[in-house]
Amino acid sequence: MDNVSFVRIFTLSGINESMNIRLTIFMLTLMYYCVILFFNISLIVIIISDENLHEPMYILLSSFCINSLYGTTGFYPKFLSDLLSSSQTISYEGCLLQAFIMYSFACCDLSILAVMAFDRYLAICRPLHYHSFMTKRRLSQLVCFSWLTPLCIFAINVVLTSRLKLCRSNIKKLFCVNWVIVKLACTDTDTLSISVVSYATIIIYVFHGFFIMWTYMHLIKTCARSKEDRAKFMQTCVPHLTSLITFLVVIVFDLMYMRFGSTDLPQSLQNLIAIEFLLIPPVMNPLIYGYKLTKIRSRILSLIYLKQK
Repeated sequence: MDNVSFVRIFTLSGINESMNIRLTIFMLTLMYYCVILFFNISLIVIIISDENLHEPMYILLSSFCINSLYGTTGFYPKFLSDLLSSSQTISYEGCLLQAFIMYSFACCDLSILAVMAFDRYLAICRPLHYHSFMTKRRLSQLVCFSWLTPLCIFAINVVLTSRLKLCRSNIKKLFCVNWVIVKLACTDTDTLSISVVSYATIIIYVFHGFFIMWTYMHLIKTCARSKEDRAKFMQTCVPHLTSLITFLVVIVFDLMYMRFGSTDLPQSLQNLIAIEFLLIPPVMNPLIYGYKLTKIRSRILSLIYLKQK
């Protein structure tokens, strides 16, 4: 069997509103995307420009913001274009690229959160060894790990998907997702290798989750003994924990709905569920960290004060 897709163009049939409503959604989405860009870029610039923020925790936070820009840029420009178009189509190659960006963005978030949890564990539970272990070289290795792991894993996923022979072209979503593309495969197509890689990916990121739980068990145990450590936990771990819980809730909800959810729900509600991970974390994370972390908050207030003068 020749592993070449019969399909070269996909139709994204998630948008079913009238043109008047689409224009309203376009304006709201454009403003929201500008807010995402402003918050995340501002935080990245503040961290880069202030030498006092050149610490592992803030470098990881800037990596977190860069990933938000990466993931949202893979969705919002195309979605905004579709809102103004009479037909919502995407090329075969473009669909695979978007699927790769969506999955790698989500899993890169979890990888960065795992590295951030490890950083907080060292800072609070092993403070005497923190600076000797968390060197610039080690930090660079951890940042590379948090990016290269999901990028490599999902490159393999997308390459395997590209070898499928597809017999359908209608995607009932606002964007391309690897699992949905696989379901468009012809009935005689072997998808075993994709299933194996998918389950291996799930196992890898379940281990990420267990590692984060392990670090927080030690963090809570350590912080319970000392008032100073409790203050550190509230200052630096609460924003991380909030980001983690929000990420897990929206991702698990979306995955469960994608695999087992009912198609009887209104399409607009299905769309909202599908893009939650592109709506909530990219705005909430910079707001939480900007408000809660003292150094960043002080830097933001000083910039505001200078502008007022």
